[in-house]
Amino acid sequence: MVKVAGDDARNFLNGLITADIAELRPGQGRFGALLTPQGKIITDFLITEAPAGHVGGFLIDAPRALAKGLADKLGFYKLRAKVTVENLTDSLGVLAAWDGEPAMTPDLAFADPRNAALGWRILIPVELQQKLAELIGADLVDSSAYEAHRIATGVPRGGLDFMYGDAFPHETNMDHLHGVDFDKGCYVGQEVVSRMQHRGTARTRTVRIVLDGPSPEAGATILAGDKQVGTIGSTAGQNGLALVRIDRVADALDAGLTLTAGGLSLRLADPNVVRTPPKQTVA
Repeated sequence: MVKVAGDDARNFLNGLITADIAELRPGQGRFGALLTPQGKIITDFLITEAPAGHVGGFLIDAPRALAKGLADKLGFYKLRAKVTVENLTDSLGVLAAWDGEPAMTPDLAFADPRNAALGWRILIPVELQQKLAELIGADLVDSSAYEAHRIATGVPRGGLDFMYGDAFPHETNMDHLHGVDFDKGCYVGQEVVSRMQHRGTARTRTVRIVLDGPSPEAGATILAGDKQVGTIGSTAGQNGLALVRIDRVADALDAGLTLTAGGLSLRLADPNVVRTPPKQTVA
């Protein structure tokens, strides 16, 4: 968890990240990322504005392992902006609540903007999680239950379904998950991302897959015949995610070829995702 506060915090962040937070208010969330100048994802995250009772500022719900690096990177960009950047990883955690509305809405809570099925994100100290679960009428379950739900919902996770520093937002479906605002002003990497959107040049996408048997290992190569067409990401039961070349997979399906990984067969949950032409939008 990273906090960015100060008089210039809103404009500072809006000039760096893919999401538009100009109108973001407490109780709302946005999905976004900080990119390299070449348009690749350094860190993706959810962001909300803290209410005045929590001293304001913006709270960035980023992967725990990347929080320090994100805080350092934002500090690098700070220059003379009137902002403070804090790494709150040791004091503030996250609960995800899904399959229903919470009985009450905590102060630092917001609906997950990526997909309504993912439910709510609640920012809270780890030691209070059990108490909060009881207050909102939820059962506290192992994180593997959320992972299975995330995978079934089709939402990629960095470090499992794509590698940070090596993937463009379109490849991780950020454009479909409300993670890129194509109407806002400039941000780091914006020119590359806008060009991919306008020209429809995203050829690699994260797709949902269905496993007909045991799960291949994460990172296993997906083959159509003897041709490489993608890589296995995270899996749970029969559901999984994969990063694929959509044109190659479409050709394989047209040719009636079976997709395999590690000698195990798999299929696309929705074959149409590799056949739909990219939306042409001018940023």
